Amino acid sequence: MVTPPDTRPHKPKIADEHTMLEAFLDRHRATLLWKCAGLTDEQLRTRSVEPSPLSLLGLVRHMVDVELGWFVRGFAGEDVPPTYSSDDNPDGDFDDVDKADVRADFAAFDAAVARSKAAVAGASMDDQFTGRRTGEQFQLRWLYLHMLEEYARHNGHADLLRERIDGATGE
Repeated sequence: MVTPPDTRPHKPKIADEHTMLEAFLDRHRATLLWKCAGLTDEQLRTRSVEPSPLSLLGLVRHMVDVELGWFVRGFAGEDVPPTYSSDDNPDGDFDDVDKADVRADFAAFDAAVARSKAAVAGASMDDQFTGRRTGEQFQLRWLYLHMLEEYARHNGHADLLRERIDGATGE
């Protein structure tokens, strides 16, 4: 068991709201990648326990769709389809990892994060958008807090998956 070196960005203790929330979210994004570091493609595809389709690669793919869904489709209003899931295959992000191109999926994650950051560049935390599914109004501030919650939950899953795969642990 070798815990990968921790190269995650530090969180600022003093900053404006946007900088602070972006930094905390960036640390969560980096934590997911850290949990995947140094593993083989097969290890990244390893499922948790039956009948769950949960895997580290599935989490990465899921977060691609979440990033694009909330920041790019939701906040920016761009017409971008989900990368891995569809109406016919709503859990494709988790279910279809067995033959997935791991490098392409990690590149898609990096690209989704870059698009998310571009979508909110220069925006105010008070800016509002309409949710596509419910028609409800949301503030960008809410979106950041929701994404922190989403990553925190899934990084907890990633902790357990990584420990099961090779015993590596870490915050």
